[in-house]
Amino acid sequence: MSATAPQARARLPHAAPRLAQAALDRARFTVVPRRRTTAPRVPFVIFVSVILLAGVVGLLMFNTSMQQASFRESALQRQATDLGAQQEALEMDLQRLREPQRVAAAAQRLGMVIPSTPAGIVHLDTGKVTGRPTPASADDSIPLQTPAPVKPGVLRPGTVRVEVPAPVRKATPAPRTAPQRTSTAPRTARPAR
Repeated sequence: MSATAPQARARLPHAAPRLAQAALDRARFTVVPRRRTTAPRVPFVIFVSVILLAGVVGLLMFNTSMQQASFRESALQRQATDLGAQQEALEMDLQRLREPQRVAAAAQRLGMVIPSTPAGIVHLDTGKVTGRPTPASADDSIPLQTPAPVKPGVLRPGTVRVEVPAPVRKATPAPRTAPQRTSTAPRTARPAR
């Protein structure tokens, strides 16, 4: 044994680095048991709840704003309809006020008359009046509304009177004393066979 001890010692400097390397490799590749760690559930539950609550609140706010927009739209449509009707009424009033018959009647009430003689012509370039303008008077004016033509006598027949004799009343017989049927139920007709 003593002979093998020196031989082992002689091989020791060559074997030491290999043993050290093998120990190092074993240390690197050893399986270490994992620590079981569980993630805390409370923050996750709170996070999901906050997301859901924010979604519901956002949906309610969106729905409310859409309802308000709908009410605003219907109010504006009603207002537009009212304004359209008001505009149409004002246009009809304006058209009625612009009617030539109305303007002529208003002018006549103010003392204006339609001249029966032609008036002079004013040339805008020179400012001269050509023709013989004469002042109009109420006696010479043309009537605004001409009277309707008289209906010929042939078309106007004389008045025709027709006398209708009064109706003759007959004597009514005395009412019968037989009992009458007093049922309030409606009578139904039997179907024909």
